[in-house]
This record gives sequence, structure tokens and C-alpha cells, in this order.
Amino acid sequence: MDMQTVVVGTSGTTAEDVVAVARQGARVELSAAAVEALTAAREIVDALAAKPEPVYGVSTGFGALASRHIGPGLRAQLQRNIVRSHAAGMGPHVEREVVRALMFLRLKTLASGHTGVRPEVAQTIADVLNAGITPVVHEYGSLGCSGDLAPLSHCALTLMGEGEAEGPDGTVRPAGELLATHGITPVELREKEGLALLNGTDGMLGMLVMALADLKNLYTSADITAALSLEALLGTDKVLAPELHAIRPHPGQGVSAGNMLRVLAGSGLTGHHQDAAPRVQDAYSVRCAPQVNGAGRDTLAHGRLVADRELASAVDNPVVLPGEGRVESNGNFHGAPVAYVLDFLAIVAADLGSITERRTDRLLDKNRSHGLPPFLADDAGVDSGLMIAQYTQAALVSELKRLAVPASVDSIPSSAMQEDHVSMGWSAARKLRTAVTGLARIVAVELYAATRAVELRVAEGLSPAPASRAVIEALRAAGVEGPGPDRFLAPDLAAADAFVREGKLVAAVEAVTGQLA
Repeated sequence: MDMQTVVVGTSGTTAEDVVAVARQGARVELSAAAVEALTAAREIVDALAAKPEPVYGVSTGFGALASRHIGPGLRAQLQRNIVRSHAAGMGPHVEREVVRALMFLRLKTLASGHTGVRPEVAQTIADVLNAGITPVVHEYGSLGCSGDLAPLSHCALTLMGEGEAEGPDGTVRPAGELLATHGITPVELREKEGLALLNGTDGMLGMLVMALADLKNLYTSADITAALSLEALLGTDKVLAPELHAIRPHPGQGVSAGNMLRVLAGSGLTGHHQDAAPRVQDAYSVRCAPQVNGAGRDTLAHGRLVADRELASAVDNPVVLPGEGRVESNGNFHGAPVAYVLDFLAIVAADLGSITERRTDRLLDKNRSHGLPPFLADDAGVDSGLMIAQYTQAALVSELKRLAVPASVDSIPSSAMQEDHVSMGWSAARKLRTAVTGLARIVAVELYAATRAVELRVAEGLSPAPASRAVIEALRAAGVEGPGPDRFLAPDLAAADAFVREGKLVAAVEAVTGQLA
């Protein structure tokens, strides 16, 4: 199978291309138009560099040191120095996919023709990506203003043949050695180029794009597990009727209700809420699942809107305005738009996790599960069933609630008060990644409990929906066992987590229902 190639032009990129490069190792090429735009912008920078008047980023220092005019003899050193001094991150290494997204998005802005770097600088980024070389970037160092300075600086250091990077085999080596191994010549930075490599929201944006992709899968997965729980609890699907959701027309609510209704089509378990133990209504965690899941979906839509705008942006300071032949300072590097949605997504992830856990707890409680055995145990008392699986789920929910505290409301002034209001967008992105991982596990625990509960209903002689049967069969084929005596649960839960994260849950349902939203 041929490797996918992503062509970078002058007008931004797409979320799909970011994911392809970051996660699937797609090759990167610069379009002819991008090379032309890079060349034209560089000519403007070279012309300004030759003038005696100082131009910020071209012939001056940076930040609080911008008042110093730098002569031609020191400008190459100035650009090298900004990269070296700003590569000041600390802590664990950031994931490979995040670094690849970071580099690709910086290349996207360079290719716009608004940064003033030479084409060979942009080409070197593409070469490093295509060689599978991943700069070592550290967890801490970005305040999300003037962009993700420290993370981007560690990437720029690799382009210079300095610092450390991870090779295609995962081994960390000196960057210069890796470049030489792959026939890549380190760049010698000129005016404006060091600064242009550092000023961007690329890290937080890359993590936003990947989180949106993951959350799309998780929200559809949560619609499915909510439907399975409703079925296992012998609830009513009448609350999912389209006409009920049409009179409160939040788009996501209608989508989630529609997904649940399709999963439950043909079920023999729904509608028993008036049987032996009559109840007028199902609990909120069941009945209001479309409202909660749907509100989260609408937040995802807002996040995609912000991400798409940022993907179409040229984020740098100063920027080249080719049509006017000038270089101007600006504040477009500020991460506030991205930081806000990253925090918002962490909030909805926490709430989705919360309602998901409540359904699981209801499945395990013999006083609220409408006839299911305590903790879905085989021989309650001798067996503990899924009691501690719910503990694990509850611990994850608690963690997500802590992660929902917004980072973007914080600001610590830096650069001698020149940068006196920052976004903390990188921190918002890092905690969202943790939240997304936790949410997948929470959904997986509900899946594990709900499928076991549905199988126990089958043993009673009831017939689940065809989509539910397909889920159970696929989950069991993936090595996740069904009802029975107590066993070592951690491997089952890990397999259920992978089943959810890898999209196998959604695929199993869609094989019966057709594509879900």
C-alpha cells in the first residue's frame, strides 16, 4: 500500500491532514505555490535587513530586548541564540504524535508566505518529518503565548543539528547524527528565521485536532453504551422519539437520540418498565443521556470551528505582508482562542464520564437494576463481580473532574512584563489529552458492565437488539469474556478500552445499523 502524501500549500491545512501526518506517518511535500510564496516573502525580509532602520525580528532583539538594534555581523548568531536559549523545556518527553503535529503545523504557517523564511528551511522540516525523526520536546516550557515557544524551540534545535531527537526506531540520539544518517543538511539560520520557527500555537492546536478526532469516536461510543445500559435496565426507548427532540432543537441532542434509537432497533428488552416493578420514568442518567451527550457534541462542533479557523491561519510575529512589502508586529500568536475550547472540551469530557459512571453503578446495584444480580456477580457473596471495576471507573471520573479546572483562566507574566498576559493553552491541551484517555476507559467500563448485563437478560429469555448482539459478539471475539465466576479483571478492562479507542465498538454497531453520526 502506498504511503499517503500530504501537500502543504499557502492556504492552511485540514484536520485530516494533521492526523495523517501525526499518527499515520504520511509524507509531506511543499506545493510549487508554497515555494513561490516562501521565495517572495524572503525577498522582502532580505530587503528590509539591508536597510539601516531597525525592524523587529529582523534586525532587533526579541521580547523585552526588542529595543536593541542588531548589526549584520551578529544576526545569524542572534537567530541561533534564540533557538538555543528558548529550548528550555523540562520534564518527560512529549508523545511522538504531538511533536509531529507541532512540526507539521509550523510548516503550514511557514508555507503561507507570511513568515519570511527561505524555502530550504521549510523543506528541512518536511525532510525531518519524512525521515521519521522526532525532536525531543519536554512536557513543561510553554505558556501558550508568543506561541508554544519552548516546544517549538526544541524542534528548531533539531533542524540546526543540535540537541536530541528520536530516530525512526525510537532510539534517542544526538540530532546531528540522525540528520547525517538520513542525508539532511542542518540549516544555518538567517534573519527572522529563528523567530519564525518559534512563534505559533502549533502544539496546542495539534493536540486540539487529535482530541477532537478521539472525542468524536468516544461520543458515538457513549451513545452506544448508553443504549446498551438502557436495554439492560429494561428501560423505555420512547424518550428517544425524534418528535421529542425536535421541540428542543439542539443539534447534538437529536444526533445522540437518533444514534441510541438505531442501536435499540428491534430490541426485546425495552419497554418493560411497566412490568413486575412498574416505574413511570427511567433515571436521569438513562433518560437524559441524549441531552448530556448531545450538549457535548455541540461543544465538539464549536471546537472544530475554532480548530478549522486556526488551521487556516498564519500564526507568527512579526508577519510579512507580501502585497504591501512590509513586516509588521502583531498579537496573532496568543493562544486564547485555542485554550478556551481545550478547557471547554475537558469540561464536557468530565461530564460525559460522570453520567456514564452513574449508569454503570445503577447496573451493579440490585436495588436499582430491576432484577439483575448484585454487581452482576455469578454467585454474589462468593463472587464480587464488577464491584471494583466501578471503583476504578469512579476514580477515573474524579480525575476528569480535577482536569476540568480550566488552565486558560491563569496567567503568569513573563519576559520582564512584556508578555504580561498569557493563555496557558499548552497546559490546557496537555490535561485534555489525559482526560480523553481517561474518558475512553470510563466508557469501556460501562461497555463491559452493560454487555454482561444484557447477556444476563438473554439468559432470562429476553432478546436484545441486533446491534447489541453484534457488539457482544465482537467484544467476545476481541478476548473480553462474558458473565461467569470472578477472574482477573484488568486484562478484560484493558481489552475493552482498546476496543473502544480503536473504533471497534462503533464499527460493530455500524455493521448492523449503517453509519452513525
